[in-house]
Amino acid sequence: MNWESLQSLDQLQNLASSNRPFVVFKHSTRCSVSSMAKRSLEFDFDQLPAGAVIYFLDLIALRDISNFIAEHWAVKHESPQLLVLQGDSCLYHASHQDIELSEVLSFIS
Repeated sequence: MNWESLQSLDQLQNLASSNRPFVVFKHSTRCSVSSMAKRSLEFDFDQLPAGAVIYFLDLIALRDISNFIAEHWAVKHESPQLLVLQGDSCLYHASHQDIELSEVLSFIS
């Protein structure tokens, strides 16, 4: 499993318009807590069903996308943060030490 980079608002809006759940990990490349959460997620990637994708958002480079997520899905911005989004709904979100890949499996199985 590799990360799929979330690079643009158009890409994000296309994911939302598919009306299928998708997972976004918001990561700060300047934060040690975020780096630890990323490593923990990567360690558990073998739990993901075949073909599952987690979108990786670099908050430092692409803060406008993070701001859009916070506003559009009415979820307070945090870093690191793991979200499950579908259409106009945020089905799940967790941040910091509460991030657990196992918590999103039921949404993407």
